[in-house]
Amino acid sequence: MDRVLGLDSGGSKTDAVVINRAGRVLARARAEGLDPAASADWPERLADLAAKLGPVSAAVLGLPCHGEIAAVSARQVAVAADLFGPQVVVMNDVAVAFHGALAGDDGVLVLAGTGSMAWAHGPLGTQRVGGWGHLFGDEGSAHWIGRAALALASQHLDGRQPPSGFAHGLLREMGVAAPDLLAWVYAQDSRAGIASVAAMVSRLADADLAEAVALMSEAAGHLALAGQTAGRLAGLEPPFAWSFAGGVMQDATVRAALTAKLGAPQPPALAPVGGAALAAAQKVGWQTGPEFIAALNAEIG
Repeated sequence: MDRVLGLDSGGSKTDAVVINRAGRVLARARAEGLDPAASADWPERLADLAAKLGPVSAAVLGLPCHGEIAAVSARQVAVAADLFGPQVVVMNDVAVAFHGALAGDDGVLVLAGTGSMAWAHGPLGTQRVGGWGHLFGDEGSAHWIGRAALALASQHLDGRQPPSGFAHGLLREMGVAAPDLLAWVYAQDSRAGIASVAAMVSRLADADLAEAVALMSEAAGHLALAGQTAGRLAGLEPPFAWSFAGGVMQDATVRAALTAKLGAPQPPALAPVGGAALAAAQKVGWQTGPEFIAALNAEIG
């Protein structure tokens, strides 16, 4: 069967592709994230995706929390094997993002989406830094930015901070009136809801609102530290090759601050779902040189 599957899922969304030996996408499906900490029905939703995409000869799934909590990881492997058979590999979602961004080469990936983590591979092996979750980690992530922005806005609204345009600018972006802010926040049933505020902060930073720029700069500082630490632990000498993934990394303030600390990034060779598809193609022994990677990148965007 000339079909393999790559799947990338994080805290907010899932993207899956089925490709052939030429790197052409035969089927694609998107859905909400398969975060086991956010929803108990992730196995059923993964089964729905598998049914939509059809049979494959191999699959690589990048799933949130994998390799972090033993019981969750074992459950993910069991569910994946039931759905896709023995030729399935489950990896952490940041691992497939790393594999795609650097096309399997040594270097560092700084990922900042709903959560955040740095992943590196070098002479001393694979290292990961961060990714401790939203309750006491994930610094610089969209959730971290969203929570910090909401906290700052609340301080402006109740007088703990002097008046500025930040709180009302954020509320305007959110489409929420000040008296309804608390209700909006507590109506969010997942990390993704709070994380969605980060994109609004990014737009305020683009408009040069000082508090928004400061928040995005602070996020970048956390992400740079994670990247530097991961590279050092993996035995990479600076300046090392590094790339990026995740929505936060599209912010101009974050990218500029990281470039100042780490040097110019290497544009991702493949999106995270492409990294999963590339790994699946390699698992079945297909030729996956530069031409294959270029073709796959053109297909998945």
